[in-house]
Amino acid sequence: MTINWNAFTPWSALLGGMLIGLAAALFVLLNGRIAGISGVLGGLLRPVRGDIAWRAAFVLGLIGAPLVYALFAVLPPVQIEAGYGTLIVAGLLVGVGTRYGSGCTSGHGVCGLSRLSPRSLAATLAFMGAGFATVFVLRHLLKI
Repeated sequence: MTINWNAFTPWSALLGGMLIGLAAALFVLLNGRIAGISGVLGGLLRPVRGDIAWRAAFVLGLIGAPLVYALFAVLPPVQIEAGYGTLIVAGLLVGVGTRYGSGCTSGHGVCGLSRLSPRSLAATLAFMGAGFATVFVLRHLLKI
C-alpha cells in the first residue's frame, strides 16, 4: 500500500473523524448504547425480539453511506494487495480478536477511549501493537 501525497486530504479526514465522534457520542447519549460494530452486528446474528430494527438500520447505514457519497463524489480506487485466502484468514483472525477483546476498534478505540475506559486503552494498545507487528513481519521480514 502506498500513500498518494498529492491526494492527501487532511480537512476531509478531520471532518470525517469529527462526524464519527459526534455520531458515537449521540448514539450513547440518545440510546445508551456503544457504537461498536462487532457488538451491533453480533446482535443481529443472535437476534433478540425488539432489538433487531435499530441494529439492522445501523448496519444498513454503514453500507448505504458510501453508496450515497458515491452519488456526489468519486470514490477512491481500491487496491488490495492480498489474495482471497489471506483476506479470509485475516477476517477470521479479526473476528477471533474481537471476541477475545470483548469489542472492536470502533467500540474500544472510538467509544471506549472517549469514555476514558482503562480496559479500552489496553485493548486499543493491544490491537494497534498487533497490527504494527503483523505489518512489520509480513512486509519487512517475510517480504509478502
